[in-house]
Amino acid sequence: MRALPDWLSHYRGQTIVVTGAGGFLGRCVVQRLAGEACRIVRVARSAPAPLAPPFAATLVDVIGDLRDASVWSRVVGDADVVVHFAAQTSAFVAAGDPAGDLDANVTPLRHLLTLCRGMRRPPMILFAGTVTQAGMPRQLPVDEDAADDPLTVYDEHKLMAERELERAVSEGVATGVTLRLANIYGPGSTDAAGDRDVLNRMIRAALRGQELTVFGAGDYVRDYLFVEDAVDAFLITGPHADRLNGRHYVIGSGRGVTIRQAFELVAARVEALTGRRVAVASAQPARPLTDIEQRSFVANPARFAAATGWRPSWSLQDGIDRTVEGFTCE
Repeated sequence: MRALPDWLSHYRGQTIVVTGAGGFLGRCVVQRLAGEACRIVRVARSAPAPLAPPFAATLVDVIGDLRDASVWSRVVGDADVVVHFAAQTSAFVAAGDPAGDLDANVTPLRHLLTLCRGMRRPPMILFAGTVTQAGMPRQLPVDEDAADDPLTVYDEHKLMAERELERAVSEGVATGVTLRLANIYGPGSTDAAGDRDVLNRMIRAALRGQELTVFGAGDYVRDYLFVEDAVDAFLITGPHADRLNGRHYVIGSGRGVTIRQAFELVAARVEALTGRRVAVASAQPARPLTDIEQRSFVANPARFAAATGWRPSWSLQDGIDRTVEGFTCE
């Protein structure tokens, strides 16, 4: 068990609203904050799982759909911080229903910003964005200076929401920071859509003794960030809000591996930890791979690290080991 960082004390006495509190990152942020004497408002469309005691925080649950402006009105009046995770995250779903994706990923933030315009002291908004920069091998790693190149409807809408937040900050009616995330993995994740949680789904498959399938050569590069490092990135933003305000940051481990290398490491660690051996096989996809599936990406989080002192502390092997342990204890 790692010691909790000193900067978590920044949140003592504050009211922190966590949207999407029933989801992967939302639940992990709540768990991390729960040891501090703060007030956590968990917002979700259905009741979040109970938090295991003991914990120092006061928990308030608000059940509702954030596309409804009245739900925001119930939670932000006395908030110091809003950590906004609630979203529709599947690129496939977004492609099939662009209007629905716009409503899920842009409308809620618009409601929040409208409320901020009427507040004397609006909350700090920590927004979970997504990587929208081009990621061809010659351009890796990617930092904040890379041109935006959204490849999916989902990416376009997350970028739209991010820009609306930045515009509100520039107008002086809100404060906020966007952390652009790529591939988050770790224990505690729910069953996500088929184009999400790929590494977690491979770990679960290996634990069931199922063969892991790589499409083609599996040579596209990914940057996998362990969930605890992602949580640290969001929460370390609070103490540094003044210098980060109005900006976006690319968040990742800074270490790239091919998809095949990642799957082979999963198979090796599952065998080492459980004795269960699984193969990693190549196959041709049933449909042509999309542009987003063929994109290579490695983050350069140096600018965020310099501004906050944050550093990813989990290696891919250690993160996989911790995820295997978490899944086997479910």
